Amino acid sequence: MMPDTDILIAGGGLNGPALALALAQGGLRVTVVDSRPAPARAEAGFDGRAYALALASKRLLVATGVWPRIAQSQPILKIKASDGEAGQGAAPWVLGFDSAELEEGPMGFMVEDRHLYAAFLEAMCDAPGITLLSGETVMAQEADAQGIIVTLASGQRLSARLLAGCDGRQSGTCARAGIRRTGWGYGQTALVTAIRHEKPHEGVAHQFFMPSGPLAILPLAGGHHSSIVWSETDATARAIQALDDEGYLTALRPRFGDFLGEIALAGARFTYPLNLTLATSFIAPRVALMGDAAHGVHPIAGQGLNLGLRDVAALAQVVIEAHRRGEDFGSLTTLDAYQRWRRFDSTTLALGMDTVNRLFSNSNPLLRLGRDLGLGAVNALPGLRRSFMRQAAGLTGDLPKLLDGKPI
Repeated sequence: MMPDTDILIAGGGLNGPALALALAQGGLRVTVVDSRPAPARAEAGFDGRAYALALASKRLLVATGVWPRIAQSQPILKIKASDGEAGQGAAPWVLGFDSAELEEGPMGFMVEDRHLYAAFLEAMCDAPGITLLSGETVMAQEADAQGIIVTLASGQRLSARLLAGCDGRQSGTCARAGIRRTGWGYGQTALVTAIRHEKPHEGVAHQFFMPSGPLAILPLAGGHHSSIVWSETDATARAIQALDDEGYLTALRPRFGDFLGEIALAGARFTYPLNLTLATSFIAPRVALMGDAAHGVHPIAGQGLNLGLRDVAALAQVVIEAHRRGEDFGSLTTLDAYQRWRRFDSTTLALGMDTVNRLFSNSNPLLRLGRDLGLGAVNALPGLRRSFMRQAAGLTGDLPKLLDGKPI
């Protein structure tokens, strides 16, 4: 029998819509199940939440027709990473990346969550072959040799050739498929908000490593607003989040410094517990995991969404190419090609960020001297620095076509 849809996507955050658009361009019928009400999310006001999109991720958004729909973005022209302690300023050794050293342009772009999701929603509504079920949740799944049947919270049952799990770190798709997870907590919580500052940021992103955790200051469009991702120990983060706005700023100022002049809160305040969680397999019969459902990583380098979009590009390519050859694109043979492409890369990067966080999130004087000398050494070697820049821009490795800006 003909299935209700070719691919069913559980999760409508950002990776889910990106996958839907890529697959629909390949002539496949796609259904996205999103637990959140789409219109309310698309019409949300400014709250400061934003993503650092690598250059390769921007190429995918251009190829899928999303980028021209984004209301505004901020190019990341420079990145500065330094070590230090609150109230003492940065150490003298600073690692700096300048996009002028890349022929391809800026290393990445900052895009607010509200603008990015609205662009995805608009593109999905205009794309033939995509059905969006908003306010629905997948509650059960049953796979067999021909396909997979899911049951939604409303009781509706849908059949598909493949179920893609884009449903986050607590992925129900992963658990129902019997895939185990491994990982650990960091004892850290991320405090996320937006600030308004007196001096222009000039497109510079800052990563300030402190013993309690890193502070990222990320430039937003307009020149005088930045998003911050501020990691503290769990107890300290709880205490800071409980303060009023002025108390929050009083805690932030010695960590932030005065290089951008006076600062003020400009968005809502959020907290997120930080942990590493990796699925032991990215695939199961008729199931593929991607994004946080496959690998939830530390936000230290802002690579979470970029890793997910790499998954999207790889899965879309193996599925579409199998479909064109007349093969069963939901078979384990096809899915294994996706896993071989993505699992080593994403796991290596996740563990690398884990190592960096452990190396910098302490006040050991010997480790501090070593890491500061390391930052200075990389900064002094143009070839090595350029290699790190290309990695940050997502331009290295075996890239799927969409990340290279090419149609599948």
